[in-house]
Amino acid sequence: MSSVNKGCVVVKSSLIDPDGGSLVDLVVKESERDLKAREAESMPRTSICRVCTSIALRMKDGSLVNMSLPIVLAIGDEAKERIGASSNVALAGPDGDLVGILRSIEIYKHNKEERIGRTWGTTAPGLPYVEEVITPAGNWLIGGDLEVLKHIKYNDGLDNYRISPQQLRKEFDKRQADAVFAFQLRNPVHNGHALLMNDTRRRLLEMGYKNPILLLHPLGGFTKVDDVPLDVRMEQHSKVLEDGVLDPETTIVSIFPSPMHYAGPTEVQWHAKARINAGANFYIVGRDPAGMGHPTEKRDLYDPDHGKKVLSMAPGLEKLNILPFRVAAYDTVGKKMAFFDPSRAKDFLFISGTKMRTYARTGENPPDGFMCPGGWEVLVKYYESLQTEEAAQNASVLST
Repeated sequence: MSSVNKGCVVVKSSLIDPDGGSLVDLVVKESERDLKAREAESMPRTSICRVCTSIALRMKDGSLVNMSLPIVLAIGDEAKERIGASSNVALAGPDGDLVGILRSIEIYKHNKEERIGRTWGTTAPGLPYVEEVITPAGNWLIGGDLEVLKHIKYNDGLDNYRISPQQLRKEFDKRQADAVFAFQLRNPVHNGHALLMNDTRRRLLEMGYKNPILLLHPLGGFTKVDDVPLDVRMEQHSKVLEDGVLDPETTIVSIFPSPMHYAGPTEVQWHAKARINAGANFYIVGRDPAGMGHPTEKRDLYDPDHGKKVLSMAPGLEKLNILPFRVAAYDTVGKKMAFFDPSRAKDFLFISGTKMRTYARTGENPPDGFMCPGGWEVLVKYYESLQTEEAAQNASVLST
């Protein structure tokens, strides 16, 4: 159902209330769009990007809203000077088009070292998101009341997968879902992932739910250079559904537009909280969520169980049902992905994301049953294209 509140459309789902109690649509009404766009043309202008730090917010009713990675916007000295004493600022996209307005703005110092330490628990050099986004960012942060003039379009052939929280909730209601379980990933889907997702649906049915729906929600923002790009992953996910590894009737695939911070327990709270707003009331969490290797030492940056433990006690996430999943690995006896059995540990082969990418890059096939053939073919073609491109670049350098 929907209602109007202070000029914004407030959407509610039959499944789970969003953080803060209601989902507010920040996109202005179409009837007001031209007027506000003309108004924005007269304002100082700054470009948008997405940066984050750590905090939790207490609402007027005393409840807590989890904001482990709240969104802020960095600007440089020149932009700050250009804004001057203006109370409103127009927001421009990468192509210069106006996409929003910040009203009643505040500008404050961007304390980068503090932000990095609070988010990652370390200031060690080599953190991918820090080097890509925070280090080159401006020395100031700007905030205010946001109005979005139009939905953001990437025009990359994937916009049909960028489904808003309102649209997702409507689709869940249309499918008469009585439970929605979300799966976060930044890698191609292998049969171990599928085992976890299908087993979760089985568990929910055993709990008495009649129509659990899977929200397959791949991350669509910044990822490390050695991760598989979004367009390739989305093509691979489509093959997984086409090959019947996941059931299209009980699965919705949508891009989660957040960048990847690799901030472990801090970031996994953001991943879980965002899925509440999308309508999920169950969230699958596994080993070392949002983690990575330490950038300067030969160890993991976070304890593999830390993210799961944090989610079980994180403020503001109490209404979300956390589903820890069992470890899946390749069963060399059964020749398929299966849940790890410690009593016969020697029969299991753990194939990491790095190992999977190595297989695809070298043209070596993984064990039968690791990934559906159609999905694997997508990865092989992608890495073949990289090798062809690299060979062409090397030939060009030699010729010059």
